[in-house]
Amino acid sequence: MDDEEPMYRQIEEQLKGLILSGRLRPGTPLPSIRALARELSCSVITTRRAYQDLESAGFIRTRQGMRATVADVGEEERERYRREAVLEALRAAVEAGRQRGLSAEELRRMFEETLSELERKE
Repeated sequence: MDDEEPMYRQIEEQLKGLILSGRLRPGTPLPSIRALARELSCSVITTRRAYQDLESAGFIRTRQGMRATVADVGEEERERYRREAVLEALRAAVEAGRQRGLSAEELRRMFEETLSELERKE
């Protein structure tokens, strides 16, 4: 609710993330537009817009009188999403480091140390 992004876009992004990460499998029924609106305390128009955008983009399928279901999204699309999500997080981390005056070399060293630390925990 506190996000500057419109509510329908937040719903869209959350569902898209769940679909592309594989947490929502192809064929999984989604809540009805009304049920989702009730659950999220938003208008039916908002959830309808999110579902329409997701359907237009090929992430869900809807049929009159039936519940919307998750569409079969290709592996290539899933991989692109996975890489873009990590790249976005890395960019944010680099930007935060730059804002705090860290050099490229310091950032590289921190990345390598973090990666090594995580690998030791595995």
